[in-house]
Amino acid sequence: MLPDWEVELLVTPDEPVEDGETFSDNARIKARHGRAYAAPDAWVVGEDSGIEVDWLGGRPGVESARWASRGISRLLSELSGVENRGARYVCEIVVVTPGGDEIAASGTLEGEIARDARGDEGFGYDPIFVPHGESQTVAELGNAWKAEHSHRAQAARALAEVLIER
Repeated sequence: MLPDWEVELLVTPDEPVEDGETFSDNARIKARHGRAYAAPDAWVVGEDSGIEVDWLGGRPGVESARWASRGISRLLSELSGVENRGARYVCEIVVVTPGGDEIAASGTLEGEIARDARGDEGFGYDPIFVPHGESQTVAELGNAWKAEHSHRAQAARALAEVLIER
């Protein structure tokens, strides 16, 4: 999603503690953690994302990954009989430069929760998330659609725009 970047996975001896209250907090925690282990001249990217459901007051939110083991069935169960199924995927990216400056960008994909799971591409909540303007779930629309339109793709484009302006 950042085609002009050479991106390498940074392996650290420990995992950052994702205890932020927001996606932005957790992305910053990850980026700062990586900065401590990265080469001095490297830019470090931290990302956090998840799903917010209106009826659930924005949950699972930053708990999205922890819900993942039974996230789809849990969401469908909690929304049983609910008409307002509005939801959004949210992605926050934070970059820490070699000098310690932080640059943030975000992306959101609005939609709603389907009544049942459909499709086999993607992961997480993709089989039950229908983006606005579409009739299929993200899992049905496929990975190529997702690479162009997802919350992560939007955040990556927003980051690229911010970097161009610098």
